[in-house]
Amino acid sequence: MFDSTEITIVSGLPRSGTSLMMQMLDRGGIPALTDEIRTADTDNPQGYFEYERVKQTRDDPSWLDHADGKVVKMVSSLLYDLPTTHSCRVLFMRRDIDEILDSQEKMLTRLGRPAARREDIKQAFSVHLDRLLQWLPTQEHLQVLQVSYNDLFVSPNEEIGKVTRFLDRELDLPAMVDVIDPGLYRNRSSDISV
Repeated sequence: MFDSTEITIVSGLPRSGTSLMMQMLDRGGIPALTDEIRTADTDNPQGYFEYERVKQTRDDPSWLDHADGKVVKMVSSLLYDLPTTHSCRVLFMRRDIDEILDSQEKMLTRLGRPAARREDIKQAFSVHLDRLLQWLPTQEHLQVLQVSYNDLFVSPNEEIGKVTRFLDRELDLPAMVDVIDPGLYRNRSSDISV
């Protein structure tokens, strides 16, 4: 049953679709907690939906006191910093790892920054995900649903249905589906067609 004091968190690896899910939930009826410091750009033309204070959660989790009933984005490595005093529902975005790496490499190239060795990053991400996905079920204050970025484009109604059932909230499903723009799915595995 929906609890208005509960916080919804969208998490995942960088470039895994967290901004897309934030936009979908915001349009669907859950207010996004953002500060709009990081603005839309070529890599995220609809915006990043970030809240800078999330990065300081370990030292100052007080922002959570103002997040009841809202959705906030948190990169996966910061989930460990969430205090057990707040109940959260976590939508954990999963995306083909090679698509994530392609997207990150293109973003770094546009920014004029070098990328680390692809295999090193892939290995680090795999270790991180394995550890995190073993830890999450042991956290009583966190309920987690894994959401496939790839499936949002292949079968959006089915994937959004899973999200709404998990959140146990009435959301504007057509508005959420309308957010999904196949034109923005630019770094796609060859075995995935939309």
